[in-house]
Amino acid sequence: MTLDDLRVFAAVCQAGSLSAVARDLSCTQSAVSQHVKRLERELGVSLIERHPRGVVPTPAGRLLRTAVSDGLGGIDQAIRRIGELARGAGGSVRITTGSTSIRHFMSAAVVDFRRSFPQVSLEFQTETSNRSCFDALAAGRVDLAWITLGSQVRGIEQRAVVELPWVLAVADGDPLAARDAIEPADLQDARLIGLPQNSASRSQLDSWLAEYGIRPVFDTSVADWDTAILLAQLGLGHAVVPALPDWQAPGRRGLRLVPVPALPVLTAGWAVRHWDTLAPPARTFADTVARHCARGPAGT
Repeated sequence: MTLDDLRVFAAVCQAGSLSAVARDLSCTQSAVSQHVKRLERELGVSLIERHPRGVVPTPAGRLLRTAVSDGLGGIDQAIRRIGELARGAGGSVRITTGSTSIRHFMSAAVVDFRRSFPQVSLEFQTETSNRSCFDALAAGRVDLAWITLGSQVRGIEQRAVVELPWVLAVADGDPLAARDAIEPADLQDARLIGLPQNSASRSQLDSWLAEYGIRPVFDTSVADWDTAILLAQLGLGHAVVPALPDWQAPGRRGLRLVPVPALPVLTAGWAVRHWDTLAPPARTFADTVARHCARGPAGT
């Protein structure tokens, strides 16, 4: 078997389609199939099952896919670093995160890092869920992922950086704006602006509210925290969101963020494949972000 066989097999498992991988690789579907068949001949087992809507890995295929994802990600990362050493380049740091995380958690750190390491390039890739970030890490496409921390994931190390208490975002004229705090029971009949259900913060919020027997109605869905807060500021609903520093700064007229102290804090931070094998520039960038987050509202 070759590395190309393994790469193509992993791509087929990811896409669930031989034809989709053939399009991505600008080759024929038969050529893609030959890569998979070569692996099957060598291993003596079937690795994929064909269904009317695509292909899925067999139990043996799932074992191989997991090993391939772990192994090729590390190989690709090592090859990239060796190439940088050979060229004498300053290197690069590749980060994946949600669309608003750079603004809220990294903007000051990016400026600080760029001044100290002008020769190192920063590459940001936007993902829409923790699962997508983990896939990018496993495939070696990125060095660091900024995520909402949750349960442990095989092959991924997580490190907490900042804790964010929950608040209810309401317009100034809303009756709830005069409250000093909001209790979970106050949300029972509330019609909330919510994040997509596949987001980690939304799933954690739903779980914690369910512990209080609260099942609020989410009648509006948005893609990120900033949009939810903006709609609440415009009086278009209420939003239970993490207390993001930018929105707590002076001058946010028309908006009130009322604490919901009964809910556990939301924890955000870094996810990597292995901290010990992280390249020095990537480790320095991660530490720089953590240092700025520890400084409080001006750099949280």
